Amino acid sequence: MQVYLEPGEAAITGCTELVTTVLDVVHNEVDIAIIDASVEAHLLDHLIYRTNPKISYPAPGANQIMIAGRSCLAGDIFGSYGLERALKVGDEVRIADSAGYTMVKKNWFNGVPMPSIAVCRLDGAIELVRSFDYEDYESSLS
Repeated sequence: MQVYLEPGEAAITGCTELVTTVLDVVHNEVDIAIIDASVEAHLLDHLIYRTNPKISYPAPGANQIMIAGRSCLAGDIFGSYGLERALKVGDEVRIADSAGYTMVKKNWFNGVPMPSIAVCRLDGAIELVRSFDYEDYESSLS
């Protein structure tokens, strides 16, 4: 008998965040915050499985808002959330549990940049491990 274990989810749950910034807030029946990430480019598993990622910051609350990505894809929507405060341009939004497929299923949809990879050390220091630029996008083209 061979046993295959896939402990990935247990190893990464609760340890990563996709840190984004609000680029714009528009209103179309509901308030919509456009962030500098994309479900299609960065969290494709949520688009495929039609699930909404958890928001780890800001905290939950009564302010209803839809969070959408920056691509032209009509379905580039992270979800609708109740947050502790209304979002405004420049606010940080942290998407929880983003390590699972963020880096292995990512794509350069419409040239949307990949997020940098950083590590927060035990002493609180943040170390930039990898960043991506236009040359990375260009080299990914076939």
